[in-house]
Amino acid sequence: MIRITQLKLSIDEPVDKIKSLLLKKLKIQESDLIDYRIYKESIDARQRGEINFIYTVDATVKHEGKILGKKLKNVALAPKLDYKNPPIGQKPLNHRPLVIGFGPAGMFAALLLAQNGYRPIVLERGQAVDERVKSIDEFWSKGQLNPKSNVQFGEGGAGTFSDGKLTSRVRDLRGRKVLEEFVQAGAPEDILYKAHPHVGTDLLRDIVKNIRKQIIALGGEVYFDSQVDQFMIEKDALTGVKLVDGRIFKATQAVLAIGHSARDTFNELYDKGINITAKPFAVGVRIEHPQRLIDKAQYKEFAGHPRLGAAEYRLTYKASSGRGVYTFCMCPGGLVVPAASEEGRLVTNGMSEHARNQENANSGLLVQVFPEDFPTEHPLAGVEFQRMLERKAYELGGSNYQAPAQRVGDFLDRKASTTMGTVTPSYALGVTPSNLDELFPEYITQSMREAIIGLDKKLHGFALSDAVMTGVESRSSSPVRINRDEESFQSISTKGVYPSGEGAGFAGGIVSAAIDGLKCAEALISTYNRPVEES
Repeated sequence: MIRITQLKLSIDEPVDKIKSLLLKKLKIQESDLIDYRIYKESIDARQRGEINFIYTVDATVKHEGKILGKKLKNVALAPKLDYKNPPIGQKPLNHRPLVIGFGPAGMFAALLLAQNGYRPIVLERGQAVDERVKSIDEFWSKGQLNPKSNVQFGEGGAGTFSDGKLTSRVRDLRGRKVLEEFVQAGAPEDILYKAHPHVGTDLLRDIVKNIRKQIIALGGEVYFDSQVDQFMIEKDALTGVKLVDGRIFKATQAVLAIGHSARDTFNELYDKGINITAKPFAVGVRIEHPQRLIDKAQYKEFAGHPRLGAAEYRLTYKASSGRGVYTFCMCPGGLVVPAASEEGRLVTNGMSEHARNQENANSGLLVQVFPEDFPTEHPLAGVEFQRMLERKAYELGGSNYQAPAQRVGDFLDRKASTTMGTVTPSYALGVTPSNLDELFPEYITQSMREAIIGLDKKLHGFALSDAVMTGVESRSSSPVRINRDEESFQSISTKGVYPSGEGAGFAGGIVSAAIDGLKCAEALISTYNRPVEES
């Protein structure tokens, strides 16, 4: 296969024209082109008044050697992209491996284990996605929270109710495998080459079900409403787990993919002596602007062009205090959603459907916090810091899951909002006009004020007076790290436990979490032979 880079189309040229560009570049007839596929698409908007799409294309052709011998510019042999399964290990495995948690890390760990004949047993504390949707709809419409199954817990993890971004800064073939598995499970094929691929929460729901079905077809088992209560450990090694309902699963190997909100499980891990430490993370608000404002700021006169869709942004700022402030999980044409997992505490998140066609854009606006900011030096002090903010947000909103919100103009002027302006908040349960200085410590609000003014210079309109800030965004990443050995991928304190994904502090997004789940499964597979027991 030959790879051709730097093929350029103007914004008004159809993608189908790539074929003619390809033939011209390779100097061949159409009959010599066997097949081609887009490997990468990116947008070039560097020239004022001009937007182009730049493509990298892989082509299968007749007389490949002859074409490569021409030494054409931007034409080379395509690298091999096939993911290779790890070699099967030799140590005996007397019990089927467990996968605890069925978010991206757990899902892809289980999938790889199943694909290699290990018949994993998946234990997920929340509900299957169809039942989970019903529980979440009940919360979003009536304010009735199900602490066992919500935006944080259930099939697909927190990412199922997000924008479904599939970008990652991790560059290896595992990322390609993740995207290809998503496509096989029903995702649009363009996620394989888009510069900023996303799926959307509406499509993700069917995708995660299809991956679950594949795991089961390959001999795995998936149990929902199955929360691990106790880890059974002898001589610093895992021997099994006991569930809240009393069921016991014997196991010596378990991928621990519990997500960033499994606070009771963090407590159990700490109590059992599994090595866990506090880590930095970030907290803040969801900030909402009209999507048309973002489109205009990013695309200028091309805003609204059908080839572009809803515009995105990703912004960073360093406050005078030295703290980083950044936008997180930007949801074009999306909604701010209730994302609590504990009663009496309020959490927000962002979500988009595949079409990204809602009126507002929203993003997390987050400020870094560090272990020294937490109330104690306890490894779980970051969890208590989150809880403190979430309780205050719940109370500030009226103790009914309405969210405290403030207009950006009022926030910059240090005065409470009494009404909202021209930007209508999208938070489903309604907002209470508030003063966010009553929610956050001064070092957070001051950092956000500096950042809003600074980021407006990068994205004109970011400091729009009527833009809405809704609190609190507290679950951007895990407040802990479950420390592991980076060769065996097992806990440094407890053999047989493979901390994985966002909850363990080793990932930050759907794809990076899925990649980390693959890494842990690979480590298990390359060490242990397939389990010998039949059930």
